[in-house]
Amino acid sequence: MAKYGGQPLHQESEMHVPHQGIRPRLEPRRLEVIAQAPVPTELGTFLMQVFRWGGAETEHGLSPDHVALTMGELDGAVALPVRIHSECLTSEVFGSLKCDCRQQLQEAQRAIAEAGVGAILYLRQEGRGIGLANKIRAYELQWAGHDTVDANRLLGLPDDARDYGAAAAMLEHLGVRSIRLMTNNPAKVAGMEALGVAVVGRTPVVVPTNSWSSGYLEAKRERMGHMLPVLEGQLGHGLAGHRHAGNDAE
Repeated sequence: MAKYGGQPLHQESEMHVPHQGIRPRLEPRRLEVIAQAPVPTELGTFLMQVFRWGGAETEHGLSPDHVALTMGELDGAVALPVRIHSECLTSEVFGSLKCDCRQQLQEAQRAIAEAGVGAILYLRQEGRGIGLANKIRAYELQWAGHDTVDANRLLGLPDDARDYGAAAAMLEHLGVRSIRLMTNNPAKVAGMEALGVAVVGRTPVVVPTNSWSSGYLEAKRERMGHMLPVLEGQLGHGLAGHRHAGNDAE
């Protein structure tokens, strides 16, 4: 059986969430590998595996198909560098400046390539789990001056509706024993630990900001408990101070 990075290439295989706590899903679901192949990138060749988590029915039009982008030997790995990243079409595809999602993803991939081992678990949870249409509805409210938290609440949506059960199942499938989580969000650490994942440390992913994203990062720090530096002298830049914060991947 052909292998890449120590891994076989062919295998079979609505809730309201408090603003400072990510609630994991605990019900059993089926995880299966539906596709995989090496993918060359500017930072090196990674193995991409597509996992299907549960069935085809999802909330808010979200896809059940998630991605593990890995490098190196993962089976039995301890303190593995891992980025659990939720999809952000607006920044990662269209270059939106309202959030730091694309830069965080790129920084995580660069760090893993430099280390020669690690994993990015890319979860299809646009807009912190509320879906693309709801995310753009929230953007409209943010343009009127509401921050990312209040915009969601005005729409009757949770502050954070993400589910990390797929990430925990993917790590188990890959044979990872413990991880060092690349995140600024302590609630993500707690969410993974609640799912039984051994998190032995947290690596911050602090990237440059801009006048559009500065208010968003302040909202994450002040209202969602993210471990971010205070952004001094940036909130008065741009349209209405750019309190119009995006719905992010972090």
